[in-house]
Amino acid sequence: MDEFLARYPGYASTSRVDELRATEYSHLDRNGEVYLDYTGAGVYAESQVRAHYERVRGRAYGNPHSENPASAASTDLVDSARRAVLRFLNAPADEYAVIFTANASGACRLVGEAYRFGRGRDLVMAFDNHNSVNGIREFARRAGARRRYVPLEPPHLRISNRSLELALGGRRRRGLFAFPAQSNFTGVQHPLHWVDDAHRSGYDVLLDVAAFLPTNPLDLTAVKPDFVPISWYKVLGYPTGLGCLVARRDALARLRRPWFAGGTITAVSVGTEWHELATDETAFEDGTLNFLSVPDLEFGLNWVESVGHDVIRARVRDLTGWLLDSLPRLKHANGRPLVRVYGPPGLDGRGGTVAFNLLDPDGEVVDERLVAGEATAAGISLRTGCFCNPGAGEGAFEIGRRQLRGSLRWGVRTVDEYIAMMGIPTGGAIRVSLGLASTFGDVQRLLDFLEQTYPDRRASSKGLAPRLRC
Repeated sequence: MDEFLARYPGYASTSRVDELRATEYSHLDRNGEVYLDYTGAGVYAESQVRAHYERVRGRAYGNPHSENPASAASTDLVDSARRAVLRFLNAPADEYAVIFTANASGACRLVGEAYRFGRGRDLVMAFDNHNSVNGIREFARRAGARRRYVPLEPPHLRISNRSLELALGGRRRRGLFAFPAQSNFTGVQHPLHWVDDAHRSGYDVLLDVAAFLPTNPLDLTAVKPDFVPISWYKVLGYPTGLGCLVARRDALARLRRPWFAGGTITAVSVGTEWHELATDETAFEDGTLNFLSVPDLEFGLNWVESVGHDVIRARVRDLTGWLLDSLPRLKHANGRPLVRVYGPPGLDGRGGTVAFNLLDPDGEVVDERLVAGEATAAGISLRTGCFCNPGAGEGAFEIGRRQLRGSLRWGVRTVDEYIAMMGIPTGGAIRVSLGLASTFGDVQRLLDFLEQTYPDRRASSKGLAPRLRC
């Protein structure tokens, strides 16, 4: 601890988080476990759960699609939550709309299915997008639109400005550009000025903030993407099953929904098969909202702001720095490294997500399934696999285009067959991610576990269960 504080003296100014860990987040320590999967899901404070209980026990709330007292009570809270989201993102209400969805994936689907792809209206994507964004390409494919990925460059798996210029260039090209503010695999934070760059090239922009927003503020008066998909459990921990699409109103008006549902229309006829969508953002909401959970969003956002964006970001930055300092120090007796880190080795332009593999004394990769099982037995919650980010995985493991094209002809049916045919040593990496309630003890517990468990062990995959998915 003394060495850590000497290197990161600013950590002391975040001591309020340690107080909250002992009170509001005490459930993290109740069973002696360590939580290191904040990119997978945030953690909730006990006050968030109590606030939900007190609200729902106070009165009846009904389906918002009515005018009765119970319905009006729900409508008022839903409208207040929309305003809270806009405040949290510093988004002007006359410029941005909030559309509630089940999660960020649902928000991405809303954009993909309604965007007017076609000839001359392309889809350009960063190579390290999450699969929820990658899936938009299927809508573009069906519309006959061109799809282009902007490649990652080794060794730090970033995207160069030049590569982006080439991808967005070309006469009379336009369409949708989608990229993550922060990679959920490597922690790389891509430059937000790309939003303006893409706009100047004639593209709308979808900015994925799933890994970025939990520890970084987003100001939509300074950065103006057209579409921002969000899963709120990543930021707040609670409630789950609630996300939204924050969209610029002028971009929203250019979308064309391929269907309608209850609550999304102004009027509809069966006899004439005519309908008119609602004139506001509710036209994009599919049926009845999760009206008992949407109000929890406002409480959660106020809670995060009470902790402080600067405090959260400073704490995560310092702990990430210590983790990045410490992992390369882990060695085998023969002096070879125990850990191979993917992405940037330092704090410049990166967030609190760190992906790595363990190596045996001969430099062979230790199967991530073994690490997952042994970490679980040690009470450590981390993530293994490809994290729904195949592009970053292909970059990390240097899988070339020839290998990828060959895989289309092999007809493989399982993940393990795919890995074997590609000739790569493992099916994924180990991911550790830090967040609001992380402490020095959490990081040190992980480092102690690695140092005590893996030096001088030979890699082996014997007896491990098959991989079911990536």
